[in-house]
Amino acid sequence: MPSRATRTVRTPAASRSLRTQHFVSLLDLSPAELADVLTAGLALKKERARGVRSYGATALAGQHVALLFEKPSLRTRCTFEIAVRELGGDVIAPPQDVAMGEREPIADVARNLERWVSGVVIRTFAQDRLVEFATAAPRLHVVNALTDEEHPCQALADLLTLREQFGEVQGLTVAFVGDGNNVAASLAQGALMLGMHVRLATPVGYEFSDEIAAQLRGVARQGATLEVMRDPKAAVTGASAVYTDAWTSMGQEAEAQQRRKVFAPFQVNEALMQAAGDAVFMHCLPAHRGEEATDEVMDGPSSIIFDQAENRLHAQKALLMLLMGRSQ
Repeated sequence: MPSRATRTVRTPAASRSLRTQHFVSLLDLSPAELADVLTAGLALKKERARGVRSYGATALAGQHVALLFEKPSLRTRCTFEIAVRELGGDVIAPPQDVAMGEREPIADVARNLERWVSGVVIRTFAQDRLVEFATAAPRLHVVNALTDEEHPCQALADLLTLREQFGEVQGLTVAFVGDGNNVAASLAQGALMLGMHVRLATPVGYEFSDEIAAQLRGVARQGATLEVMRDPKAAVTGASAVYTDAWTSMGQEAEAQQRRKVFAPFQVNEALMQAAGDAVFMHCLPAHRGEEATDEVMDGPSSIIFDQAENRLHAQKALLMLLMGRSQ
């Protein structure tokens, strides 16, 4: 009889696959597919902790995945490398100066790579660069590891963490306090698709564009609502989760001083968390400690920021397994 450490179990949703070729946006998934990814991610996490060999251990056997990163990364790079290897695949990381169109057109880079690898994980600036890459190489699976507009892999980890914390997420309220940036947009997409209420507390001029807000309301399911507010205390009252991110993202360094002044009233501190009651605190990291959130909140009993970071691995494993995995 096989030992516990080597016994193979079948992960929920493992026999299914996603309809999309690429994961450029969370909106590439249906609400049911999003739920499948989260269910598989939680199962993979439990199996990893128990030392059980899951279906996922061979899902990417014989496949190579390229990491093309134009922006610095700790969590994204480490967790994708581990995820690919734990799924039985291999990782390559072409040098940044040859990877995304500095020496040759992006489309040519894509057409070369699709002859060698099965998937490409891209962390870049404009979303258009990612779309151009995916369009040029239809045989590849292209995954968005962050653009200026969206951060869908972070949203997967955030939603998985909320599922882990609360079980059923439909009807919960998540309050995002700060800049209506790429992290906020992707989180709102996924939360609304799963029937959660989203409140964005942000200064005038930093909210979602009208186009994005309309798109978000269009994907809301099961009575989910989107509210844009100016009062952070009102936004967090009654929320199950309070989320914030750095006020100045990569590429906005010239605006840092002005942003500190504008966002100062939106700091997540102990007083704001007290207004929220029993809410958990979330942050995608890296953090500018003492700016968007205080150390007391980030290291306090309500903080689940390192659970989110850990769950990047499990959410991305589930995504790759369902996007690229071969049936057993």
